[in-house]
Amino acid sequence: MKQGKWKPEEIEKKSFSIIEKECTEQGIFVPEEMKSIVFRAIHATADFDYARTLVFSDNAVEEAQKAIRSGASIVTDTNMALAGISRRTLDRLNCRAFCYMADESVASEASRRGITRASVSMERAVKISGSVIFAVGNAPTALMTLYEKIKKGYRPALVIGVPVGFVNVEEAKELILSSGIPYIVNRGRKGGSTVAAAIVNALLYEADPSRGGEYSL
Repeated sequence: MKQGKWKPEEIEKKSFSIIEKECTEQGIFVPEEMKSIVFRAIHATADFDYARTLVFSDNAVEEAQKAIRSGASIVTDTNMALAGISRRTLDRLNCRAFCYMADESVASEASRRGITRASVSMERAVKISGSVIFAVGNAPTALMTLYEKIKKGYRPALVIGVPVGFVNVEEAKELILSSGIPYIVNRGRKGGSTVAAAIVNALLYEADPSRGGEYSL
């Protein structure tokens, strides 16, 4: 293997070419409208299971694109996911991204009430006006809190539900799958903040005219 002078965009383009080739070799078909999201999840993890376990509600990508083009707010459940979202693309699209997990007042309230910071964070986030996309990669309690708010009439633009772990993870994902709102969810135990950020970036890049809607760049 030669070291060479690879540019970042060339490495990424080559990676997506490999992913597409290997999906074909494994007999995995990914619909065109979902390809950028699925491929970016695989790219972030080197795990082809995401081509089989990521599930989308009807028109989820279309609804997300509408929200992003209207200047959506994006809420994450970890600062790691927040850090992984492309700031330049957010700015170009007049979107904003938030994470309340590190707020001292959130920690204080969670301690006082005996609940998780993720739950309190989601309670605050549902008060944001306009279209809101939630990207949950770590805390199943964030999804559970969102589900309770949805049952009471709250309507997020999209919920990305990809928390990783063993306790209440699959159950929380199933709640979102049954919620009737637009979703992108990874069934099973796998997920994480990296995957949540990758999915958000895929949606942002598709909406960014400066990138030409190309999933591979």
